[in-house]
Amino acid sequence: MSANSSPFEEGVFLPGGANNDPALPETSPTTGYRLNHSMLRIRDPKRSLHFYIHIMGMRTVFTMNTGPFTIYYLGYPSTAEDRADLAAWSSRIADPRNLTQTLGLLELYHIHGSEKPVAEGGVELSTGNSAPHLGFGHLGFTVPDVPATLERLRAEGVAVLKDLGDSSRESVPLSSWEEERGVGVGPIHVNYQRLFDQIAFVADPDGYIVELVPQNMA
Repeated sequence: MSANSSPFEEGVFLPGGANNDPALPETSPTTGYRLNHSMLRIRDPKRSLHFYIHIMGMRTVFTMNTGPFTIYYLGYPSTAEDRADLAAWSSRIADPRNLTQTLGLLELYHIHGSEKPVAEGGVELSTGNSAPHLGFGHLGFTVPDVPATLERLRAEGVAVLKDLGDSSRESVPLSSWEEERGVGVGPIHVNYQRLFDQIAFVADPDGYIVELVPQNMA
């Protein structure tokens, strides 16, 4: 297999890919499927909730202590009315009839005891971006103004992993561990570089990558 094993020409933006997906008729058994939420394991709820609520602006839909773990569902109130009455918003969205119809939710999973130091029986979380445990990449958030968001997050002490204008291999991220094995070698194409320069990455308290994408990308 060559270093570039993609079937597509480099640097070409392809809406629909090769447009060879199967048809999706209304009679398909998957009609109505939606991506509802993503889940992250966290070690310290106080720290993670501060980041996603106070810094990233999400609000609590519901929480539940299940016994061995506590879950925190977060979302964004989408209207001025919702933002003015968070209790009414969370009560409405947390209703199971609405919860399963709401998109863009984040579930934080705190396994009780995982907050302990690793030497004392706590767990070390894998963010999916540290070799050789690669997999999960990042959570993507769109924001009206990436430079202003970055400035505010820096002031809050948030670690910036990729600044605007940086489209180096390391910022993608493509690890040297992969490159040494002949995986993902070569430069980033200029067409992707132009888009990627407008995106920033920061780290949440557990080291998960949070991507900041402009809502009006040029």
